[in-house]
Amino acid sequence: MVVKYWTVHLRPENLATPSAPVLLREGFSWGAFLFGPLWLLAHQAWIPAVLVIAVNVIAGALAPAAAQPLLFFAIALLIGFSGNDFLRFSLERRGFMLMHVVAARDADGALARLLAGRPELAGALAA
Repeated sequence: MVVKYWTVHLRPENLATPSAPVLLREGFSWGAFLFGPLWLLAHQAWIPAVLVIAVNVIAGALAPAAAQPLLFFAIALLIGFSGNDFLRFSLERRGFMLMHVVAARDADGALARLLAGRPELAGALAA
């Protein structure tokens, strides 16, 4: 059984009447690795997406042609390992706070464990 860790983010102004929690998995993100800035834009991580685009443009302009494929692969790998951290940064900038860490096999299991410990959040999910 492989257990994964999920971070739970909530808006602090809504703790009395909480909004739906956002769960983000720890670890490597294949979507971020394969799609890079597009994946970040799809998840509303505007600042990291712009920075990744800028790094790619600068790397393409300054690196020798023979080194560019390896450099772009290294950048994609870095984005894959850091993608969910970029999302956490963007959530924090939008007013979310890290409230819990949950261990589970999948997202549904993580949500179930969260709701077992914080049943008042179930109303926010139903709305």
